[in-house]
Amino acid sequence: MLILSRKADESIVINDNITIKVVSIDKGVVKLGIDAPSEVTILRSELTKAVTQSNKAASFHIDASILTRLSDKFK
Repeated sequence: MLILSRKADESIVINDNITIKVVSIDKGVVKLGIDAPSEVTILRSELTKAVTQSNKAASFHIDASILTRLSDKFK
């Protein structure tokens, strides 16, 4: 992991087409501005973790009768 120090209004560039700028720092909260091509997906990590956990939880609650009926259709 690369760790950089940046002040307000300073930025970093990733791969020549993504710029991350420190917009403001206030009371321990850093606001970032991200300029990237529209085909680049940008997600907050807590959202991806929540979706992953939700998907895992859903996969454990499978009704066995549904699996049996599905299996029967492929026989």
